[in-house]
Amino acid sequence: MNLEEFKQKLKNYKKEDIIFTAHAEIQALARNINLDEVKENIINPEKLVYAEEEPKNSNSGRYECYFAYEEHHCHKYILTLNRKVIIVTIININRNWQRIIEGKK
Repeated sequence: MNLEEFKQKLKNYKKEDIIFTAHAEIQALARNINLDEVKENIINPEKLVYAEEEPKNSNSGRYECYFAYEEHHCHKYILTLNRKVIIVTIININRNWQRIIEGKK
């Protein structure tokens, strides 16, 4: 699935379809990431610049996603898609995220 198709898939979800694991909530709190902002990024994925299904769990619906804010600031979410969006991990990246993504291609 390409990035635009993935964005369209995310747009089909509503805020009430998004669930955070306890681990993700703790990470967001520790990293000063607003959970409403995360939900908004999911349902309106304009900042999504990279998404890839995790190979070790292929066909599981688990994705690694990068949402860019600036050249040196992005959020990385690990999420699972099925009837709901389950946010497993939230990471705040304050470095040149483009190099990280280039290394994955």
